[in-house]
Amino acid sequence: MLKRISTDPFLMDLRFHDLRHEATSRLAEIFPLHELTKITGHQDTRMLIRYYHPKIEDLARKLS
Repeated sequence: MLKRISTDPFLMDLRFHDLRHEATSRLAEIFPLHELTKITGHQDTRMLIRYYHPKIEDLARKLS
């Protein structure tokens, strides 16, 4: 298993920031931005907004 992980080209370039980005993106589906800033430690919502990629379907559902 470890050998397979160490030879996977995708995982060889994986960085901590990639994991942080994924986690923040998923949390953005649950928490409003003002709460998400507290969770992630971002002090500026402009920086945090880079991680917020809402699905069009989710936005439409909230509007109806």
